Amino acid sequence: MKIKRIEFDFSIGKVEDYSQVNLERDYCFIGRTDEEKSIVCPTKYVPDNIIECDKGWRAFRIEGILDFSLTGILSRISTLLADNGIGIFAISTYNTDYILTKKEVYSKALDILEKAGYEVV
Repeated sequence: MKIKRIEFDFSIGKVEDYSQVNLERDYCFIGRTDEEKSIVCPTKYVPDNIIECDKGWRAFRIEGILDFSLTGILSRISTLLADNGIGIFAISTYNTDYILTKKEVYSKALDILEKAGYEVV
């Protein structure tokens, strides 16, 4: 299985509303619940109406389109990283999964996955 690096610094935060979020930019993830409006995006595109923000994240994705019948892919990756003391922030889309780690451990995370048999591109 291939893991693709994404060459941006990311931020994770909460916004007042989505009025300043450009949904046409690459790598813009939003989530809304009864308690919050969240955003994950490249740090350079964090909107001005951010309420809380955690910067310093890097991301990679599982390459290809994952069939819904596949099980355990995200679980295996998260377990490998957790066993090595690396926390993640995971995002799932229709096609695939994205995994974010703090940038201080990003290279270590990719090394761990490579040693476990993943191809990092």
